[in-house]
Amino acid sequence: MFDFPVILKAQPEGGFVVQFPDVPEAITQGEDEEEALLYAVDALESALSFYVESRLPLPIPSKAKRRQKTVRPSALECAKLGIYHAMTEQGVKKAELARRLGWHMPQVDRLFDLNHASRLDQIEAAAHALGLHVEVRVA
Repeated sequence: MFDFPVILKAQPEGGFVVQFPDVPEAITQGEDEEEALLYAVDALESALSFYVESRLPLPIPSKAKRRQKTVRPSALECAKLGIYHAMTEQGVKKAELARRLGWHMPQVDRLFDLNHASRLDQIEAAAHALGLHVEVRVA
């Protein structure tokens, strides 16, 4: 759901720059392709956190072209972003989610903080409060 296509550009002075067509705020670089893609995960998570903090809808990843590399946030961040995306689609505000869960607002704020290591049971509870469930898959 959050596999974002990237554009890798070799730089004349060496290294690679990574850009996300769907998330223009996310840009990074690395000494080689592997390092650039590793840093791209952090750049993507940071950029998407700005959307969450600003209460904006998340960008939708476009379909990757043939052989185009993609980058996704870590599994925990994907789960958090999935909850945020569902809330946005359903028009549910943080205060309403807090009420449904019986939580205080700081708990809900931490749930959407991509730098906070939320517990999976909290994410599952939030999904349930939105009429959804969390699926975990190893591929």
